[in-house]
Amino acid sequence: MLDRFPNMPVFEQGWVWLVGAGPGDPGLLTLLAAHALSSADVVIYDALVGEGVLELAGEDVELIYSGKRGGKPSPKQRDISLRLIELARAGKRVLRLKGGDPFVFGRGGEEALALVNAGIDFRVVPGISAGIGGLAYAGIPLTHRDTNSAVTFVTGHNASGLVPDIVDWTAVAKGSDAIVIYMPMKHISRITSMLMAAGRDAKEPAALVSKATTPNQRTLVSTLGGISEEAGIEDIEPPAMFILGRVVELREGLNWLGALSGLDLQPDPLGNKWLKDSA
Repeated sequence: MLDRFPNMPVFEQGWVWLVGAGPGDPGLLTLLAAHALSSADVVIYDALVGEGVLELAGEDVELIYSGKRGGKPSPKQRDISLRLIELARAGKRVLRLKGGDPFVFGRGGEEALALVNAGIDFRVVPGISAGIGGLAYAGIPLTHRDTNSAVTFVTGHNASGLVPDIVDWTAVAKGSDAIVIYMPMKHISRITSMLMAAGRDAKEPAALVSKATTPNQRTLVSTLGGISEEAGIEDIEPPAMFILGRVVELREGLNWLGALSGLDLQPDPLGNKWLKDSA
C-alpha cells in the first residue's frame, strides 16, 4: 500500500524517529508511522504499543522492549535515551515507538532533547492520542456545541508514580466542562475526591475507558462520586482514560461499536431536541 505514496521521507541511517503508535488499533497508525516500521533497523517500543502494530515491522528488524508500567521493573528513562544515542551512532535506523502520541504524556520531549544534546538527527511522527482516539472508540466526543467548548488534559501520575503535585486541581476543576485524565487508575479515588472538593458535582457524568481501541476495550459509565468504587467492582484495569463532563451522556447516541453488535442508539441523548433546532 505504501507504494502508492512514493514521496515518503527517507529513513536515513543514524537517525532516530520518535513515532506515535496510536491508542492500540493498528488501523489507526499514520501512513508515516507504517513507513517507519517497514524501514527501521531497530524498534524500541513501549508497553502501550498495541498488539498487531509490531507485525508491520520489517522482517529483519530488531525489536527491543522498553516499557514502563507502574509497580513493575522498568528501564530508567536515562538508559533508554542512551540506548537510542548508542544505536544511532552505530549507523542504525532507530525507531522509538510510543503508544498514543510521543509528545502527549509520552516523554518524547525528554528523549528528543537528549538526542539534540548528543547531536543525533531525529524526526517526530505524531500519533493519535488515547485521550482523543480512545474516547472516540467509546462513543464519547471531546466536544459538542451543546455541552462544552473547552477540554482539559491532565496526567494522573507524575514520573514518581504519585498524583502530580504541580497540578492545580482546583483550577483544573474550574477550567473547562470536560476533563480528560491519562493514567488515572492508581489514584482514581483521590483524583475524584479532589475534583469534588474543588466544586465538581458528585452526580456529574464520568466514564473510564480501559484498553481503548483494542479487542479488550471496556467502558464504564458512572458519576464522579461513584466511579471509583464501581471501577473496583467491575475490575477496570489500566491502561485507561478518565473523562468527566456532560459529553459522557452522548455515548447513548454515539456508541458506534455497540451499534455494530445490535445496540439501539438514541438520536437525542442530551434530551434537548437539538436535531430539530440545529442549523
